[in-house]
Amino acid sequence: MSAATLERPIAARPRRRTLPPAVAFTGAALAFASLYLAAGAPTPLLVLFEHQWGFAPWVLTVAFAAYAFGLLASLLVVGSLSDHIGRRPVLIGALAVELLSMVMFIFAPGIGWVIAARIVQGLATGAASSAFTAALVELAPPHHKRLGGILGAAAPAGGLGLGALLTGAAVQFTHHANLVVFASLTVVMALGTVTALLSAETVSRQPGALASLRPRVSVPAPARRDFFAAAPAHLASWMLAGLYMGLSPSILRDVFHHSSGLLNGATAFLAPATAAATAYALSRFPARRVVRLGTVGVLLGAAITLLGIATATLPLLWLGGLVGGAGFGSTFSGSLRAVGPSPRHTSGPGCSPRCSSSRTSPSAARRSSPAPSSPRSACSRR
Repeated sequence: MSAATLERPIAARPRRRTLPPAVAFTGAALAFASLYLAAGAPTPLLVLFEHQWGFAPWVLTVAFAAYAFGLLASLLVVGSLSDHIGRRPVLIGALAVELLSMVMFIFAPGIGWVIAARIVQGLATGAASSAFTAALVELAPPHHKRLGGILGAAAPAGGLGLGALLTGAAVQFTHHANLVVFASLTVVMALGTVTALLSAETVSRQPGALASLRPRVSVPAPARRDFFAAAPAHLASWMLAGLYMGLSPSILRDVFHHSSGLLNGATAFLAPATAAATAYALSRFPARRVVRLGTVGVLLGAAITLLGIATATLPLLWLGGLVGGAGFGSTFSGSLRAVGPSPRHTSGPGCSPRCSSSRTSPSAARRSSPAPSSPRSACSRR
């Protein structure tokens, strides 16, 4: 080998082109919301499937709950994986799996396939949720980190409601609602996957990826008071939201004798949409006060809902969704802020599987800030 060859400088590895920060942040927020939009989409369709395939009414509950079981399992197992291997790999993989579930919905020949698709959908959403909530804060503009946390709290509920509403419109105005809805969502998930591929990585790789897959849920001592105070209200609020998202089409059919797809979607839309708006509106108020206010709202909303069903008064059912939804948004966002660390202390959003999931109560929150060289999501299992 000649001396000239030895002295030739080694060419630097070209840097990967990435999206501008503002575009990556906007794309991440939309992709995160689209996961929950897809989760809310089956609500008006399940009653349609029941009529089409003739299965027992209790199977509707199984189809709705299958998603929650998949999501919870995924949160507990892979919820902290993005802290170790990076946000991008987890988000790309989760969005690709979510896309697969959309295809399963399109070609489902029976309710068994729909239940399987719901499980796959839950697994994908659980894997992506903690990575997205952390990435939203990390990708947010420097002076608007708080916006990332607000979007992380509002997007799940808002997406669920919007998914039900849009699917209800498809049921009402098209003859192939299942195909229209899930073909559209397949395109959306493909775009979300491309956005994740082209976005910059926001954390460095850390050892311990395999160890992080062992489910260990704990509540650090500084967070225990707020956790145990917020958990009952948080659980009740999701139960009320689940009533509207899972059973409102059946209630409208059996109690009120309405079978309109648009009405089904609009009724399911009320509670989660109001929750998203309330979470944003009350984001500047003290967290504990917001949780207390939300608890009252959930109890009042549940009472109004029961009165509406008992008296077959549809406006009361809607009013219960609005009041209960406001309580839902308050308890959800307030408990995240009460249990999770402040954005100024961590690069994470105060929400990851250890803190919360959109379908389960808060789990554990880490109060200490991460090492400066290794931004990590706000929470960890210990």
